[in-house]
Amino acid sequence: MNITERFLKYVSFHTTSDENSNKTPSTPGQMVFAKYLADELKSIGMKDVDLDSNGYIMATLPANTDKKNVPTIGFISHMDTSPDAVGEDIKPRIVENYDGNDILLNEKEVIVLETEKYPEILQYKGQDIIVTDGTTLLGADDKAGIAEIVTAMEYLIQNPEIKHGEIRVGFTPDEEIGQGADYFDVPKFGAEWAYTMDGSQIGELEFENFNAATAKITINGLNVHPGYAKHKMKNSMRIASQFISMLPRHETPEHTEGYEGFYHLTNMEGTVETSTLSYIIRDHDRDRFERRKKEMQHLANKINAEFGENTAVVELRDQYYNMREKVEPVMHVVDLAFEAMESVGITPIVKPIRGGTDGARLSFEGLPCPNIFAGGHNFHGRFEYVPVQSMEKAMMVIVKIAELLESKSE
Repeated sequence: MNITERFLKYVSFHTTSDENSNKTPSTPGQMVFAKYLADELKSIGMKDVDLDSNGYIMATLPANTDKKNVPTIGFISHMDTSPDAVGEDIKPRIVENYDGNDILLNEKEVIVLETEKYPEILQYKGQDIIVTDGTTLLGADDKAGIAEIVTAMEYLIQNPEIKHGEIRVGFTPDEEIGQGADYFDVPKFGAEWAYTMDGSQIGELEFENFNAATAKITINGLNVHPGYAKHKMKNSMRIASQFISMLPRHETPEHTEGYEGFYHLTNMEGTVETSTLSYIIRDHDRDRFERRKKEMQHLANKINAEFGENTAVVELRDQYYNMREKVEPVMHVVDLAFEAMESVGITPIVKPIRGGTDGARLSFEGLPCPNIFAGGHNFHGRFEYVPVQSMEKAMMVIVKIAELLESKSE
Protein backbone atom coordinates (compact mmCIF):
# COMPACT_ATOMS: atom_id res chain seq x y z
CA MET A 1 0.00 0.00 0.00
CA ASN A 2 1.48 3.37 -0.96
CA ILE A 3 1.36 6.40 1.31
CA THR A 4 -1.63 7.98 -0.44
CA GLU A 5 -3.74 4.84 -0.26
CA ARG A 6 -2.76 4.40 3.37
CA PHE A 7 -3.71 7.98 4.27
CA LEU A 8 -7.06 7.76 2.48
CA LYS A 9 -7.82 4.57 4.39
CA TYR A 10 -6.92 6.20 7.70
CA VAL A 11 -9.19 9.22 7.23
CA SER A 12 -12.16 6.88 6.73
CA PHE A 13 -12.03 6.20 10.49
CA HIS A 14 -14.04 8.55 12.68
CA THR A 15 -11.64 9.50 15.48
CA THR A 16 -12.80 12.89 16.74
CA SER A 17 -11.84 13.23 20.42
CA ASP A 18 -14.17 14.57 23.12
CA GLU A 19 -12.94 16.80 25.94
CA ASN A 20 -16.09 16.14 27.94
CA SER A 21 -15.49 12.40 28.11
CA ASN A 22 -14.10 10.73 31.21
CA LYS A 23 -12.70 7.78 29.27
CA THR A 24 -9.40 7.07 27.51
CA PRO A 25 -9.56 7.06 24.60
CA SER A 26 -12.28 9.67 24.84
CA THR A 27 -14.27 8.25 21.91
CA PRO A 28 -14.80 4.63 20.78
CA GLY A 29 -13.77 5.31 17.18
CA GLN A 30 -10.19 5.89 18.27
CA MET A 31 -9.95 2.36 19.64
CA VAL A 32 -11.43 0.98 16.42
CA PHE A 33 -8.70 2.78 14.48
CA ALA A 34 -6.04 1.70 16.99
CA LYS A 35 -6.94 -1.96 16.51
CA TYR A 36 -6.69 -1.53 12.75
CA LEU A 37 -3.27 0.10 13.10
CA ALA A 38 -1.99 -2.60 15.42
CA ASP A 39 -2.98 -5.28 12.92
CA GLU A 40 -1.39 -3.33 10.10
CA LEU A 41 1.89 -2.94 11.98
CA LYS A 42 2.00 -6.69 12.51
CA SER A 43 1.22 -7.34 8.84
CA ILE A 44 4.15 -5.22 7.57
CA GLY A 45 6.58 -7.00 9.88
CA MET A 46 6.88 -4.78 12.97
CA LYS A 47 7.72 -6.53 16.23
CA ASP A 48 6.48 -6.20 19.82
CA VAL A 49 3.24 -4.59 18.66
CA ASP A 50 1.33 -3.59 21.76
CA LEU A 51 -2.09 -1.95 22.05
CA ASP A 52 -3.01 -1.17 25.64
CA SER A 53 -6.44 -0.65 27.19
CA ASN A 54 -6.14 3.13 26.88
CA GLY A 55 -5.61 3.01 23.12
CA TYR A 56 -1.84 3.60 23.04
CA ILE A 57 0.11 1.67 20.41
CA MET A 58 3.82 0.89 20.57
CA ALA A 59 5.85 -1.25 18.19
CA THR A 60 9.48 -2.00 17.33
CA LEU A 61 11.52 -2.15 14.17
CA PRO A 62 14.58 -4.17 15.30
CA ALA A 63 18.04 -2.97 14.41
CA ASN A 64 19.63 -4.49 11.30
CA THR A 65 23.17 -3.24 11.93
CA ASP A 66 26.15 -4.91 13.57
CA LYS A 67 26.92 -1.70 15.45
CA LYS A 68 26.09 -2.09 19.13
CA ASN A 69 25.81 1.55 20.23
CA VAL A 70 23.25 3.00 17.84
CA PRO A 71 20.71 4.87 20.03
CA THR A 72 17.12 3.67 20.02
CA ILE A 73 14.93 6.45 18.68
CA GLY A 74 11.20 6.84 18.22
CA PHE A 75 8.58 8.39 15.96
CA ILE A 76 5.19 9.41 17.37
CA SER A 77 1.86 10.63 15.95
CA HIS A 78 -1.67 10.94 17.30
CA MET A 79 -4.77 9.12 16.10
CA ASP A 80 -7.53 11.57 17.05
CA THR A 81 -8.82 14.52 15.07
CA SER A 82 -9.91 17.86 16.45
CA PRO A 83 -13.43 18.38 17.82
CA ASP A 84 -13.30 21.89 16.33
CA ALA A 85 -14.81 20.57 13.08
CA VAL A 86 -16.82 17.59 11.86
CA GLY A 87 -14.59 14.53 11.54
CA GLU A 88 -17.08 11.90 10.42
CA ASP A 89 -17.91 10.75 6.90
CA ILE A 90 -14.89 12.49 5.42
CA LYS A 91 -14.93 12.60 1.62
CA PRO A 92 -11.37 13.29 0.44
CA ARG A 93 -10.51 14.11 -3.16
CA ILE A 94 -7.16 14.30 -4.94
CA VAL A 95 -6.59 17.39 -7.07
CA GLU A 96 -3.95 16.10 -9.46
CA ASN A 97 -1.36 18.45 -10.94
CA TYR A 98 -2.79 21.45 -9.11
CA ASP A 99 -3.00 24.42 -11.49
CA GLY A 100 -2.73 27.28 -9.00
CA ASN A 101 -6.38 28.37 -9.17
CA ASP A 102 -9.11 28.37 -6.54
CA ILE A 103 -10.39 24.87 -5.77
CA LEU A 104 -14.14 24.23 -5.79
CA LEU A 105 -14.59 21.83 -2.91
CA ASN A 106 -18.35 21.55 -2.98
CA GLU A 107 -20.39 22.62 -5.99
CA LYS A 108 -23.76 22.16 -4.28
CA GLU A 109 -22.89 24.35 -1.30
CA VAL A 110 -20.48 26.59 -3.26
CA ILE A 111 -17.56 26.01 -0.89
CA VAL A 112 -14.29 27.21 -2.40
CA LEU A 113 -10.70 27.01 -1.19
CA GLU A 114 -9.58 30.47 -2.29
CA THR A 115 -5.96 31.23 -3.02
CA GLU A 116 -6.45 34.82 -1.86
CA LYS A 117 -7.35 33.59 1.62
CA TYR A 118 -4.92 30.65 1.64
CA PRO A 119 -1.97 31.74 -0.53
CA GLU A 120 0.33 29.05 0.94
CA ILE A 121 -1.27 26.55 -1.43
CA LEU A 122 0.36 28.26 -4.41
CA GLN A 123 3.75 26.80 -3.47
CA TYR A 124 2.33 23.38 -4.39
CA LYS A 125 1.40 24.19 -7.96
CA GLY A 126 1.96 21.12 -10.13
CA GLN A 127 1.62 18.75 -7.17
CA ASP A 128 -1.21 16.42 -6.15
CA ILE A 129 -3.26 17.84 -3.29
CA ILE A 130 -5.74 15.96 -1.11
CA VAL A 131 -8.67 18.15 -0.08
CA THR A 132 -12.05 17.73 1.60
CA ASP A 133 -15.53 18.27 0.18
CA GLY A 134 -15.81 21.37 2.36
CA THR A 135 -18.14 19.87 4.95
CA THR A 136 -15.58 18.21 7.27
CA LEU A 137 -11.96 18.48 8.24
CA LEU A 138 -9.54 16.16 6.42
CA GLY A 139 -7.59 14.56 9.24
CA ALA A 140 -4.07 15.22 7.97
CA ASP A 141 -3.57 16.32 11.58
CA ASP A 142 -2.32 13.78 12.34
CA LYS A 143 -3.18 10.83 10.15
CA ALA A 144 -0.67 12.11 7.62
CA GLY A 145 1.96 11.67 10.33
CA ILE A 146 0.82 8.11 11.03
CA ALA A 147 0.84 7.25 7.32
CA GLU A 148 4.37 8.64 7.01
CA ILE A 149 5.67 6.63 9.95
CA VAL A 150 4.04 3.34 8.92
CA THR A 151 5.16 3.75 5.31
CA ALA A 152 8.72 4.56 6.42
CA MET A 153 8.82 1.45 8.59
CA GLU A 154 7.52 -0.67 5.73
CA TYR A 155 10.14 0.85 3.42
CA LEU A 156 12.97 0.06 5.83
CA ILE A 157 11.71 -3.51 6.24
CA GLN A 158 11.57 -3.97 2.47
CA ASN A 159 15.00 -2.38 1.95
CA PRO A 160 17.31 -4.10 4.47
CA GLU A 161 20.38 -2.66 2.77
CA ILE A 162 19.57 0.58 4.60
CA LYS A 163 21.20 0.04 7.98
CA HIS A 164 19.58 1.42 11.10
CA GLY A 165 19.39 0.95 14.83
CA GLU A 166 16.29 -0.04 16.78
CA ILE A 167 13.29 2.17 16.07
CA ARG A 168 10.21 2.52 18.23
CA VAL A 169 6.91 3.90 16.98
CA GLY A 170 4.07 5.20 19.12
CA PHE A 171 0.53 6.29 18.30
CA THR A 172 -1.51 8.14 20.90
CA PRO A 173 -5.18 9.01 21.43
CA ASP A 174 -6.66 12.35 22.54
CA GLU A 175 -3.81 14.69 21.64
CA GLU A 176 -6.26 17.29 20.34
CA ILE A 177 -7.84 17.64 23.78
CA GLY A 178 -4.49 17.87 25.58
CA GLN A 179 -4.44 14.32 26.92
CA GLY A 180 -2.21 12.54 24.41
CA ALA A 181 0.66 12.04 26.83
CA ASP A 182 -1.48 11.21 29.88
CA TYR A 183 -0.82 7.47 29.75
CA PHE A 184 2.22 7.33 27.49
CA ASP A 185 4.71 5.03 29.24
CA VAL A 186 8.10 6.61 28.52
CA PRO A 187 10.21 3.86 30.19
CA LYS A 188 8.25 1.21 28.29
CA PHE A 189 8.80 3.08 25.02
CA GLY A 190 12.52 2.82 25.70
CA ALA A 191 13.85 5.40 23.24
CA GLU A 192 16.63 7.90 23.95
CA TRP A 193 14.72 10.53 22.03
CA ALA A 194 11.85 10.73 19.56
CA TYR A 195 10.21 12.93 16.94
CA THR A 196 6.54 13.75 16.65
CA MET A 197 5.41 13.88 13.02
CA ASP A 198 2.81 16.54 13.72
CA GLY A 199 3.95 19.78 12.09
CA SER A 200 2.38 21.58 9.18
CA GLN A 201 4.03 22.67 5.94
CA ILE A 202 6.95 20.86 4.37
CA GLY A 203 10.26 21.69 6.04
CA GLU A 204 8.93 22.64 9.47
CA LEU A 205 11.24 21.61 12.31
CA GLU A 206 10.23 22.75 15.77
CA PHE A 207 11.75 22.34 19.19
CA GLU A 208 10.01 25.10 21.10
CA ASN A 209 6.34 25.62 21.82
CA PHE A 210 4.03 27.63 24.02
CA ASN A 211 3.85 27.32 27.75
CA ALA A 212 0.14 26.70 28.23
CA ALA A 213 -2.48 27.06 30.94
CA THR A 214 -6.25 27.25 31.24
CA ALA A 215 -8.10 29.78 33.35
CA LYS A 216 -11.70 29.58 34.51
CA ILE A 217 -13.14 32.74 36.02
CA THR A 218 -16.39 32.38 37.90
CA ILE A 219 -18.29 35.63 38.50
CA ASN A 220 -20.74 35.44 41.40
CA GLY A 221 -23.54 37.95 41.16
CA LEU A 222 -26.80 38.58 42.98
CA ASN A 223 -30.18 38.48 41.32
CA VAL A 224 -32.89 40.84 42.60
CA HIS A 225 -36.19 41.80 40.98
CA PRO A 226 -35.19 44.48 38.44
CA GLY A 227 -37.90 46.82 39.69
CA TYR A 228 -36.30 46.95 43.13
CA ALA A 229 -32.66 46.28 42.25
CA LYS A 230 -31.03 49.65 42.92
CA HIS A 231 -27.87 49.24 45.06
CA LYS A 232 -28.70 45.54 45.48
CA MET A 233 -28.35 43.64 42.20
CA LYS A 234 -24.94 42.40 41.04
CA ASN A 235 -25.32 41.37 37.40
CA SER A 236 -22.60 38.77 36.89
CA MET A 237 -22.72 39.12 33.10
CA ARG A 238 -21.99 42.85 33.26
CA ILE A 239 -19.13 42.21 35.70
CA ALA A 240 -17.80 39.47 33.43
CA SER A 241 -17.86 41.92 30.53
CA GLN A 242 -15.87 44.36 32.64
CA PHE A 243 -13.29 41.66 33.41
CA ILE A 244 -12.91 40.88 29.69
CA SER A 245 -12.34 44.56 28.86
CA MET A 246 -9.60 44.83 31.50
CA LEU A 247 -7.31 42.42 29.61
CA PRO A 248 -5.00 43.88 26.90
CA ARG A 249 -7.16 44.00 23.78
CA HIS A 250 -4.28 43.31 21.37
CA GLU A 251 -2.86 40.35 23.28
CA THR A 252 -5.25 37.92 21.62
CA PRO A 253 -4.72 35.25 18.93
CA GLU A 254 -6.03 37.49 16.15
CA HIS A 255 -3.40 40.14 16.94
CA THR A 256 -0.31 38.03 17.62
CA GLU A 257 2.27 35.93 15.78
CA GLY A 258 5.74 34.41 16.18
CA TYR A 259 6.85 34.52 19.80
CA GLU A 260 4.00 36.77 20.95
CA GLY A 261 1.80 35.29 23.65
CA PHE A 262 -1.88 35.86 24.28
CA TYR A 263 -5.02 35.47 26.36
CA HIS A 264 -7.77 33.67 24.44
CA LEU A 265 -11.40 33.69 25.57
CA THR A 266 -12.74 30.32 24.46
CA ASN A 267 -16.15 30.23 26.10
CA MET A 268 -18.54 32.38 28.13
CA GLU A 269 -21.81 31.50 29.80
CA GLY A 270 -23.92 33.47 32.16
CA THR A 271 -27.02 34.55 34.00
CA VAL A 272 -27.52 37.50 36.31
CA GLU A 273 -26.59 35.23 39.22
CA THR A 274 -23.50 33.46 37.84
CA SER A 275 -21.21 33.74 34.81
CA THR A 276 -18.15 31.77 33.78
CA LEU A 277 -15.33 32.76 31.44
CA SER A 278 -12.95 30.15 30.01
CA TYR A 279 -9.53 31.27 28.81
CA ILE A 280 -6.37 29.68 27.53
CA ILE A 281 -3.10 31.45 28.31
CA ARG A 282 -0.09 31.05 26.03
CA ASP A 283 3.50 32.37 25.95
CA HIS A 284 6.84 30.98 24.81
CA ASP A 285 8.74 32.78 27.58
CA ARG A 286 8.30 31.09 30.98
CA ASP A 287 8.56 34.32 32.97
CA ARG A 288 5.99 36.12 30.82
CA PHE A 289 3.78 33.04 31.06
CA GLU A 290 3.86 33.20 34.84
CA ARG A 291 3.14 36.94 34.75
CA ARG A 292 0.12 36.33 32.54
CA LYS A 293 -1.30 33.91 35.09
CA LYS A 294 -0.69 36.40 37.90
CA GLU A 295 -2.43 39.10 35.85
CA MET A 296 -5.60 37.01 35.81
CA GLN A 297 -5.62 36.90 39.59
CA HIS A 298 -4.68 40.59 39.80
CA LEU A 299 -7.69 41.58 37.70
CA ALA A 300 -9.94 39.32 39.77
CA ASN A 301 -8.67 41.11 42.89
CA LYS A 302 -9.65 44.44 41.31
CA ILE A 303 -13.13 43.11 40.60
CA ASN A 304 -13.42 41.89 44.18
CA ALA A 305 -12.28 45.24 45.55
CA GLU A 306 -15.08 46.93 43.63
CA PHE A 307 -17.93 44.42 43.97
CA GLY A 308 -17.09 42.46 47.09
CA GLU A 309 -15.04 39.48 48.19
CA ASN A 310 -15.32 36.30 46.07
CA THR A 311 -17.21 38.07 43.29
CA ALA A 312 -14.50 36.81 40.91
CA VAL A 313 -12.90 33.41 41.56
CA VAL A 314 -10.00 32.26 39.37
CA GLU A 315 -9.01 28.62 38.75
CA LEU A 316 -5.71 28.13 36.89
CA ARG A 317 -4.36 24.85 35.51
CA ASP A 318 -1.04 24.40 33.72
CA GLN A 319 -1.26 22.20 30.62
CA TYR A 320 2.29 21.93 29.24
CA TYR A 321 5.57 23.82 29.03
CA ASN A 322 8.03 24.90 26.36
CA MET A 323 10.03 21.84 25.31
CA ARG A 324 13.01 24.05 24.40
CA GLU A 325 14.10 23.81 28.03
CA LYS A 326 14.57 20.05 27.64
CA VAL A 327 15.69 19.86 24.00
CA GLU A 328 18.43 22.51 24.00
CA PRO A 329 20.79 20.38 26.15
CA VAL A 330 20.56 17.64 23.47
CA MET A 331 20.48 19.76 20.32
CA HIS A 332 22.11 16.99 18.34
CA VAL A 333 18.62 15.46 17.99
CA VAL A 334 17.47 18.61 16.17
CA ASP A 335 20.68 18.77 14.14
CA LEU A 336 20.12 15.19 12.97
CA ALA A 337 16.63 16.03 11.67
CA PHE A 338 17.97 19.21 10.06
CA GLU A 339 20.64 17.23 8.21
CA ALA A 340 18.13 14.56 7.16
CA MET A 341 15.87 17.19 5.61
CA GLU A 342 18.71 18.75 3.67
CA SER A 343 19.84 15.29 2.52
CA VAL A 344 16.48 14.67 0.84
CA GLY A 345 16.31 18.11 -0.75
CA ILE A 346 14.20 19.99 1.81
CA THR A 347 15.04 23.43 3.19
CA PRO A 348 14.42 23.22 6.95
CA ILE A 349 12.13 25.87 8.45
CA VAL A 350 13.02 26.13 12.12
CA LYS A 351 10.24 27.97 13.91
CA PRO A 352 8.37 28.00 17.23
CA ILE A 353 5.11 26.10 17.53
CA ARG A 354 2.21 28.40 18.32
CA GLY A 355 0.57 25.53 20.11
CA GLY A 356 1.69 22.26 21.64
CA THR A 357 2.28 18.63 20.78
CA ASP A 358 2.53 15.39 22.70
CA GLY A 359 6.27 15.96 22.42
CA ALA A 360 6.13 18.98 24.71
CA ARG A 361 4.92 16.94 27.67
CA LEU A 362 7.01 13.91 26.75
CA SER A 363 10.14 16.08 26.73
CA PHE A 364 9.47 16.92 30.37
CA GLU A 365 8.98 13.23 31.14
CA GLY A 366 12.47 12.35 29.93
CA LEU A 367 11.89 11.81 26.21
CA PRO A 368 13.25 14.80 24.23
CA CYS A 369 10.84 15.08 21.33
CA PRO A 370 11.15 17.77 18.60
CA ASN A 371 8.41 18.09 16.02
CA ILE A 372 8.74 17.45 12.25
CA PHE A 373 6.33 18.46 9.50
CA ALA A 374 3.54 16.11 8.47
CA GLY A 375 2.71 18.26 5.45
CA GLY A 376 -0.84 19.46 5.97
CA HIS A 377 -2.31 22.96 6.08
CA ASN A 378 -5.40 24.62 7.59
CA PHE A 379 -5.74 22.07 10.37
CA HIS A 380 -8.98 21.76 12.36
CA GLY A 381 -11.18 23.08 9.57
CA ARG A 382 -12.97 22.28 6.33
CA PHE A 383 -10.25 23.87 4.19
CA GLU A 384 -7.62 21.44 5.45
CA TYR A 385 -5.43 19.88 2.74
CA VAL A 386 -2.19 17.95 2.32
CA PRO A 387 0.06 17.62 -0.75
CA VAL A 388 0.91 14.00 -1.53
CA GLN A 389 4.50 15.00 -2.27
CA SER A 390 4.87 16.53 1.20
CA MET A 391 3.85 13.24 2.81
CA GLU A 392 6.31 11.39 0.61
CA LYS A 393 9.09 13.76 1.64
CA ALA A 394 8.23 13.38 5.32
CA MET A 395 8.46 9.62 4.94
CA MET A 396 11.89 10.04 3.35
CA VAL A 397 13.02 12.24 6.25
CA ILE A 398 12.15 9.46 8.71
CA VAL A 399 14.15 6.94 6.69
CA LYS A 400 17.08 9.33 6.37
CA ILE A 401 17.16 10.08 10.11
CA ALA A 402 17.45 6.36 10.84
CA GLU A 403 20.13 5.92 8.16
CA LEU A 404 22.21 8.94 9.24
CA LEU A 405 22.09 7.97 12.90
CA GLU A 406 23.44 4.51 12.12
CA SER A 407 26.21 5.88 9.92
CA LYS A 408 27.30 8.40 12.57
CA SER A 409 27.45 5.79 15.34
CA GLU A 410 30.75 4.10 16.18
